[in-house]
Parts: sequence; structure tokens; C-alpha cells
Amino acid sequence: MAGVGAVAALAGTLIMGPVGSAQAHAPCGTSAPDGDNSTWVRSANGANMRTGSSTSCGINGVAYSSHRLDYHCYTEGNDGYTWTYVRNDTTGATGWIRDDLLSDYGSGEPC
Repeated sequence: MAGVGAVAALAGTLIMGPVGSAQAHAPCGTSAPDGDNSTWVRSANGANMRTGSSTSCGINGVAYSSHRLDYHCYTEGNDGYTWTYVRNDTTGATGWIRDDLLSDYGSGEPC
């Protein structure tokens, strides 16, 4: 399965370097430091915010297109996709969202 980085690179935005360069999977219950200083022009349409970079991790909240999202950094999940750690400034929730569910494919800053 191709990772989101390959899709984003085709769209003109490089999310991650060569395969294997992204940081390791974030286990359930893992948070991440705020290393991404980019602007808050982000959206998601009903994306679950999870406690780790896996769909098997619990859900902390949901991000909608009307919410203001602050990206912290990204990691590569065990599923081969990249995931961004997000603080939802509208609701206060934090969690991991798979990058293909974010309008701009997530953070460019590795965790």
C-alpha cells in the first residue's frame, strides 16, 4: 500500500522523504511536541482524532471542516500511512489523524 507521502508528492507537497525516513509508529496513548510552525489553514471532514497512529487506538475527538487545527508533527503508522498529531483549537481535543483525511495531507515536520 502506498503511503500518503507518495500521494502528496504527486500533488506537489512533499510530506515525507524516502520510504522509511518518517519517525516510528506512535503507540496508543502517545502525544507529540508542537514542532510545526506553519499557519492554521487546515480542515478535516469528520476525521477521528486517535490516541496513537493506528485505527485500533481510541478516539479523543472528531475534527470537522469548521474547526481550527494546529499541527504538531507527523509519524508513520504501522499501516504505511503518515499520521499528524493535531490540537483542535475549536474543541481543545488532541490526537492523531491519518494524513489522507486532512485537506493538505498533514504536517511536514517529523516527530
